[in-house]
Amino acid sequence: MPSRPRAAINTLAPINFGTPLLSVMFQATRQRLALWYTMVTAVLLLLFASGFYLYVRSTLIERIDDTLNHVVEVVQRSLVIDLANLDVADIASDDPEADHARGLSPYLNIAASFRDNPDSVEDDHIDLEWFNPAGELLWSTFSNVPDIPLHPNSTGETVHLTADQQLRQITQQVEVKQQIVGYLRVSHPWFEVTKPTRQLIRDLALGLILLVGAVAAIGWLLSGLAMAPIRDSYQRLKQFTADASHELRNPIAVIQTNVQVALADTELDPIVQQQQLKVIERLTRRLGRLVDDLLFLARQDSGAALLVRDSISLDELIEEVIEEQQAIATEKKISLKLNIDANGGENPNSFYLIQGDRDQLTRLFTNLISNAIQHTPPGGMVSASIRRLKQSLSSIQIQIQDTGSGIPEDAMPYLFDRFYRVDPARTSGSLLANSKSGDSTGSGLGLAIAKVIVENHQGQIHVKSSLNQGTTFTITLPHQIS
Repeated sequence: MPSRPRAAINTLAPINFGTPLLSVMFQATRQRLALWYTMVTAVLLLLFASGFYLYVRSTLIERIDDTLNHVVEVVQRSLVIDLANLDVADIASDDPEADHARGLSPYLNIAASFRDNPDSVEDDHIDLEWFNPAGELLWSTFSNVPDIPLHPNSTGETVHLTADQQLRQITQQVEVKQQIVGYLRVSHPWFEVTKPTRQLIRDLALGLILLVGAVAAIGWLLSGLAMAPIRDSYQRLKQFTADASHELRNPIAVIQTNVQVALADTELDPIVQQQQLKVIERLTRRLGRLVDDLLFLARQDSGAALLVRDSISLDELIEEVIEEQQAIATEKKISLKLNIDANGGENPNSFYLIQGDRDQLTRLFTNLISNAIQHTPPGGMVSASIRRLKQSLSSIQIQIQDTGSGIPEDAMPYLFDRFYRVDPARTSGSLLANSKSGDSTGSGLGLAIAKVIVENHQGQIHVKSSLNQGTTFTITLPHQIS
């Protein structure tokens, strides 16, 4: 891409905005955004992983307790209870106190009760223990009986034997006719909880590391995307401020010089003094126009400007602008004309109606037509034409064409940039980006303002130019459906 040419030479030192420092500042801000995004997401992921781990662990414990309770129910139904000291003539009654008075005590027939139970629970890694009413162990399926105190009616507890060996146990008190026969304790190895939970912890830790890494990368990318508009906006602001500073400081310096000369020489020739005052007055007008343009663009950028939408007859508005510029064109011996295509309009009064801001549209066409007149050589021609597009009757096309020397191709990409002006050494008489007529060179805001106005009205503006053949600006605006 060719370098952006400039017409004006800044005689003052450019403003230093500390680009390296700002780059470091933006980079640090991006890092903080990415870090905060990663930290917040990591905390949320950690909370989710912790909740998921606790849920899985409680589910495993609940499943083991359900298994142990089921085993207790099955074993209780298979217990064989006998009565001690039972004679043939004695018959057990339904009164436990009477049976006890007669010497009848229920007891568990261990051989009959646990004949098949060890084989049935071996596959499930479940061990059974039977204790008498005094808490003494009478029978167990453990190969090495652990020394674990008896806790009657335990609904579920975890017992630590060694660092690597733990048991989950349930103890059930067995009663017959309100007399305690003994205690049944069912044990299940705890590794069926610890083994899957440890694997789950490893998987969650690995997943968290990968997710946090991915989130950090995504956070860095998103923070860059979030900072891009801010960086671009700041770059535009920096360029805008630098250009505005240059444009304001030069005429102010000239005004100050002329005032100092007039004040220093008390016997200054009145004619020379009048010339200096004219220079000051001309520069003051230029500064006023520049300030107006800057305020207009500032309001547009901030969104503070309100667009007043009225029904406007575009052909009548352009006719008014042509009439206002006719005297200047005649003075420069330039032919200025307007071509209105009225073919196909059933209602001529509404054929070129649009919804828009009359002041802004007047400013738009005044800028374009006055610039075309200013930069067209004597004997040339400037024409404005308006027509409805055949392929889309909902659009109105306006063309401003001049017979100037044209615009270089390498200047076309920058033509609508603020404060950009085509180098007059390369193009004399071409259409320059001037805001208003009256100065040989403008501030470079005219076409930037024109583009903003067109975009405010949901339209489009294009330029086509050839050296020594002239320039044509084409504006397309939406038509108001009547």
